Parts: sequence; structure tokens; C-alpha cells
Amino acid sequence: MDLGALHNSQASLPAGIVRADGRLVRVVVPLAVMYNGLLALINAHVMPLGFAHVALVEIGLLFVSLMYLLYRGLSQESLPIVALVGFFAIVMAYTSAANGMLFVDFFRNVLIIAVFCQLGATTDGRTIEFVFRICCICVLSVLLVEIFFTRVYEDLLYPALYFTNTRGLEQISFGGSKIFQNAINIPGRFSFGLSDHRTASLFLEQVSLANFSGVLDVYLVSRFSRIKRFDRYLMLSTVILILLTNDSRSMLAFSFICLGGYFVFPRVGNMVRPLIMPIVICAGALVFLMRPDASGDTLDGRIVLTMKGFFNLDFVELLALNVREIGNFADSGYIYVINAGTVFGLLAFWLFVAFYPGGQTADQKRCAFALGIFIFLNMMIGGTAIFSIKVGALIWLLVGHMKFWEGDGKLTSLPDHQGQ
Repeated sequence: MDLGALHNSQASLPAGIVRADGRLVRVVVPLAVMYNGLLALINAHVMPLGFAHVALVEIGLLFVSLMYLLYRGLSQESLPIVALVGFFAIVMAYTSAANGMLFVDFFRNVLIIAVFCQLGATTDGRTIEFVFRICCICVLSVLLVEIFFTRVYEDLLYPALYFTNTRGLEQISFGGSKIFQNAINIPGRFSFGLSDHRTASLFLEQVSLANFSGVLDVYLVSRFSRIKRFDRYLMLSTVILILLTNDSRSMLAFSFICLGGYFVFPRVGNMVRPLIMPIVICAGALVFLMRPDASGDTLDGRIVLTMKGFFNLDFVELLALNVREIGNFADSGYIYVINAGTVFGLLAFWLFVAFYPGGQTADQKRCAFALGIFIFLNMMIGGTAIFSIKVGALIWLLVGHMKFWEGDGKLTSLPDHQGQ
């Protein structure tokens, strides 16, 4: 098939690569990002919800996307995705048998990565722009209400009640506040002082909003020269406002890394990408040596917590033989992955993040390096939040898109779809 004709005519594109996938993505991905806020509205004003309702929505979005991809058929370029899913399906079977229980937690995270990477690989630039724009507008709008009309935000979404009903988290009363207790400012914690709590917007909890700003950073550094001026101002303003009110130290640092990385990443060889995770871990070890007694909700305290987890790993944890204790590692991404998917699972995840993203063009390199830093930095100071569909849907959609597409409809590598 002639690539020039393919670029100029939607009718010549592989089946559904623009029109069909675009329609699906424009509905599924924004819902995946914002469903917590929508459910909170129902929980606060219509009927009480439980964990089952939340799980049903997430599973439904993932199932619809997966069934659509299977209906369309996979291509040769999907082999890394298939290999990733196949490997972790074996790991899931092993951990379930070894622990005497069905354990699907990390396999679900892998499915989120695989499904949205594959959707992104068959989605054009206009659809990607629409999805990021609509998500950003919605998050920014609610964020402005939260900052300037906090009581309205509390009454509208009542985050504390939502997490009590759906997660079983008993909320501590803070002067009658209805926001999620973890979003309350802790004395002595880094803060710009522009909000009386750590903002959460539609995500209802502060960690996902911080990670949303990181996803926007990856998007901006990957496609800055190609997106509309309105989108640039919209997303830059959103990132700045989140950083000023969410008090995320890691995402503040990551934003500056992306700012410099826009110019540096295209000049760095692709073989440096696998070194990102070892460099982050070595930097963490250095912090541990300098501040071994650091603790609490501080940057060095989080790093020391993760490094202690590394140093305390034993045979049981390396082979994921006690997944019932997985909840104890919610604040340390590396230790969570090892305990949920074995040390071999961590290695497989590292290789996928390092080598799956495209690396032919300057923008692809920017995306690949920003992704690696975002993922592995987050795993050092945080836990499972980056694996949630709220964050994963957007960032892996972008990664899959950037692997095969360049600009608004020009393919850098043509997926060899069945039937073509």
C-alpha cells in the first residue's frame, strides 16, 4: 500500500485507524480519567455507592476497549504488547497457585498498559489532542472551583464520604471538612501556601492530580511544536496551577526536567533509556546513605522507605510468595511490583518501559525519555498510583500513539493490520 495515498486519504487507512478508534477513544479515555468524580456526584446526591460500583466501571471500560481491539485483530507490531500480556498472565497463574488464591491485581495494571498502548497505536493526532484537551478542561474547571469555592467543591463531590463508602476508609474530621483526609496539609510539609489543602480536582485525592500534571508534562514535551496555541496555554496553565496548589515535590522537579529535556532528550542515544531506572535507584541509595534516618511524608523520607524495602527483600518477596501483604507496599512502587509480580516481573516491566516507546524522531525520543523518568521517579517516591487507569489511560495512549504516528496523521511506522 502506498504511504502517500495512505496519508492523504482516510479511506486508504488500515481498518478503523482513525474513525472507529477515534470515536471509542474520545469516550473511553476521558471516562477512565474522570470516573471518580462522576461517581462521587452520584454517591453524594443520588445513592450510596460501594467498592463494587467503582470496580465495575473500571472493568467495564477496560473490557470494552479490550474486546474492541480483539475484534479488530492484532498486527505484527502488536507483538511486544502480546508478549507483555502473555508473560504477566503466566506470572498471574504462578502467583495465584503459589499463594493459594486468585491474584489478578498486577495483571490488571498490565492490561491497562497494553490496552491503551494498542489504542494509541491506532489513534490519530486529532483524537489524541481532543482527549487531552477535554480532560484538561474538565480537571482545570473543577480545580478552579476547588481553589476559590472550596465549600462548593466539598458539597458537590463530598470526597470524604466517597472514600468511606467505596474504600472503607474512615475519615478523620477536620473541622467539618468534606475533602479526603490525605489531602489535608501536614505541618512542616513543603507547600506554596496558596491552598488550605492539597488540591485533588476530579480525582478526589491529591496523588492522582499530581500525576496528571506529570502526564501533561510528557504530552507537552512530546508534541509541543504540533499542538494548537490554545492547548499550549491551557495545559501549561493547568500544570502550573496544580504545582502551586497540590504541593507535589516530585512533579515540580519532573516539570523542570521536562523543560530542559525538551532540548536535551533528542540529543541522547536510545541506549541510555534502559539506564534511567538504575540511575534513579542509585540516586535513591545515595540519599539513603546521606539520610538513613529520614522518615515521614517528605521527599527523603519516601526515598528512604523505598530503599529500606530494597535492602529488606527476602526470598519470599522476590518470588511473590506472600501477595496477601501487598497492601503494605502501597507507598513504594518498586517493592510493590516485586511483591506482586516477582523480581522477574520488575525486570520485564523495566525492559518494556525502556524499549517499547519509539525512538526514531526527536519527538519520539522526548516522549520515551520523559516516560521513563516519570515512571521510575514515581516508583521511588510513590506506590501504585501510576498504575491506575486514571493515570495509565492517558499516558499509555500517548506512548502508543507516539510510537507509530508523527504529527496529525503521518505514520512513522505502518501497522500491518490483518486484512490489508
